[in-house]
Amino acid sequence: MDFTKEAPILVTCPMHAAPQLAAEIGTLGLPVHDELPAGARTEGSLVDCMRLNLHLRTGMRVQYELARLRAADADALYAEASRLPWEEIVPEDGYLSVSSAVRNQTITDSRFANLRLKDAVVDRINARCGRRPDSGPDQHGCVLFLYWQGDEVVLSLDTSGETLARRGYRRIPHRAPMQETLAAACILASAWEPGTNFIAPMCGSGTLAIEAALLAVNAAPGLLREGFAFQRLVGYAEQGAEAFEELRRAARKGRVKRPAGRIIATDIDPRAVEAARRNAVAAEVDHLIEFGVGDFRETEVPPPPGAVMLNPEYGARLGDKRQLETVYAAIGDFFKKSCGGYLGYIFTGNLKLAKRVGLRTRRRLPFFNAKIECRLLEYELYAGSRKDDGDAPAPGKPVVNG
Repeated sequence: MDFTKEAPILVTCPMHAAPQLAAEIGTLGLPVHDELPAGARTEGSLVDCMRLNLHLRTGMRVQYELARLRAADADALYAEASRLPWEEIVPEDGYLSVSSAVRNQTITDSRFANLRLKDAVVDRINARCGRRPDSGPDQHGCVLFLYWQGDEVVLSLDTSGETLARRGYRRIPHRAPMQETLAAACILASAWEPGTNFIAPMCGSGTLAIEAALLAVNAAPGLLREGFAFQRLVGYAEQGAEAFEELRRAARKGRVKRPAGRIIATDIDPRAVEAARRNAVAAEVDHLIEFGVGDFRETEVPPPPGAVMLNPEYGARLGDKRQLETVYAAIGDFFKKSCGGYLGYIFTGNLKLAKRVGLRTRRRLPFFNAKIECRLLEYELYAGSRKDDGDAPAPGKPVVNG
């Protein structure tokens, strides 16, 4: 496999996080050809794919295009795919998995399309090498992605393998955790400046605080991973391993020292705080985060500038909506009384509950949490009294240690 050959690359991301993803891709020096509802297109080599996998915070999968084919049905897919030099891509003693997005009128179950593509690959390798790789659903080996729309087929290498959302630090997820890539997208979409304070009441398993800490010290999230699918390709040891190690060295060197701002994470549930602490240790940022147990209204809010970001329950899976009305109203009071001079953020999938906050939003940014349409609501919290709310902010209270 030629690790220097350039080809189209599709990077997927959480729904509506494409602007943040595109900005990240651009920062890494790669072109952004277009943004999609849940991804962005660029181009580059497999070495560029390594860099994307290592550094992207909002990206889910990095797919390197191998070929474009025409196939009317499964037999045609098998015949066309069999012509590709798979023995130069997938090791004969390796492991292969296939995933897909299929809209072809002859296919009623995408698993059948996956099977026919897998057969084409392993039969070709067996004919050339006398041995066929193992295959199955696990993504710990080479991963192929099949896009099949009508008779148009795009075959790509999923160079990530397991989704990049699985950084490797979430050892204890606690209840309904926020996905790492979604948390990063919310932080990047906000107006928070790394080096200023970041406050995460209702921290749960700590994802928002941990992602903020990783961003504050410019830590590449891919350094936390045990491996990527591109490491299982033919030629990686000869062409890719040294390049990837150089990228890892540069990423470690690019990490900055402790930022000036404080990162504070609290939750009323001691089990959540313990989970967040242990996750922060796994992410190697526990020394950057101040944890505390207590009601969110008791969270210390240092002098501004900074951002306060909460991810409260919104009644879709957890919590009672009537009780949550009181919680959302209390968040509004907390913002007004304790967070003057900050930017306030609430991530929620229930805009009716959000009305109970009682403050005017400055921005309402759409995102999806799995299949739930959500909003990241931004509030500008003025340091002085305002005619809109009539309350002057009070100093923050100390963190309650648990």
